[in-house]
Amino acid sequence: MGAQTNTRTRIQDVAIKLFTEQGYEATSLREIAEALGVTKAALYYHFKTKEDIVASLFEDRLDSVHGLVAWAKEQPRTPETRREIIRRYAADMTRRRHHEVMRFMERNQTALRGHGKAEEMRESMTDLLSVLCDPGDSTAVRLKRSMAIFALHATWFVLVDDTLTDEQRMAAALDVALELIEAPAG
Repeated sequence: MGAQTNTRTRIQDVAIKLFTEQGYEATSLREIAEALGVTKAALYYHFKTKEDIVASLFEDRLDSVHGLVAWAKEQPRTPETRREIIRRYAADMTRRRHHEVMRFMERNQTALRGHGKAEEMRESMTDLLSVLCDPGDSTAVRLKRSMAIFALHATWFVLVDDTLTDEQRMAAALDVALELIEAPAG
């Protein structure tokens, strides 16, 4: 990993932490620079605005979801494909700062309303949910299969018990998601 990539990642990590703890609107670029121990000019080299930082966080998530949806559309619509979509999505959530982005979104809904990348993220999630369902599925089946994705997200908000590791938390969520995805068609 190059120095610029490392600095960019550090900026994203500190920014999302501050945005989540203090609120997006209450956090300034100056505060982010101070927390990093760099000048505002050094921060500016990577990101000109807070919006640019947020956009970069969403881009990482969007690329991942778009890739999964593209893969899923090339697969047969079978129970095994649906299970694999859930497994891949769960694995992706543990590889990147996914749950931090989701927590940030949840705590800053008002500030993000109308943000282009936040809207694009919502649309990509709708695309993801669409590959889990078949056109003839009942409302109940569509809801259960959609809840499989939400179970993977909910683990970061519902199971806040400090005694759980991230791996234990995600394993429990994956078990629940795989049960929900098994909803019979029709």
